[in-house]
Amino acid sequence: MEWIYQPWPWYVSGPLITLTMAALLFAGKTFGVSSNLRTMCSIAGAGKYSDFFKLDWKNDSWNLLFVIGALLGGFIAQQYLTESNIVLISATTQSDLQHLGIDSKEGYVPTSIFSIEQLFSFSGFVMMVLGGFLIGFGTRYAGGCTSGHAITGLSNLQFPSLIAVIGFFIGGLVSTHFLLPLFLG
Repeated sequence: MEWIYQPWPWYVSGPLITLTMAALLFAGKTFGVSSNLRTMCSIAGAGKYSDFFKLDWKNDSWNLLFVIGALLGGFIAQQYLTESNIVLISATTQSDLQHLGIDSKEGYVPTSIFSIEQLFSFSGFVMMVLGGFLIGFGTRYAGGCTSGHAITGLSNLQFPSLIAVIGFFIGGLVSTHFLLPLFLG
């Protein structure tokens, strides 16, 4: 049972993702995490106020099970399958984070970035609230999230998904190398 406590290598997780995508393609389903928000809003009755939410949510309820499973799996892994709350990252990344004032041994989520105190600072407000809004807007504008475009879209050889994934990477690089040091420096 020791293997379950270790990170799984790419040659295990990659083929599992491939098998999952093949099964979804044969079933005529598309995968994406952000689409669950639309499904949940439809369940809650948002279709009465916006045509965007008028859909047969029962056809997409399988995707909600995926999100619930991901949350439950993350909880089980964190509570029962890890020896500590410290994420193992490379020494180079630890050094880069320390230069920004982030202690990489704080746990899964660094409190120097994600905390109630940080939320009420200018930089924390901009990063969490404005950043969250921009992620939500971008997800809607791009017609999907990173998992939907990078896994489903690229698997289906969709050119718009390739453009979206390139944009995600560029945005991540800009955020990491320019915005994060600006807000934390």
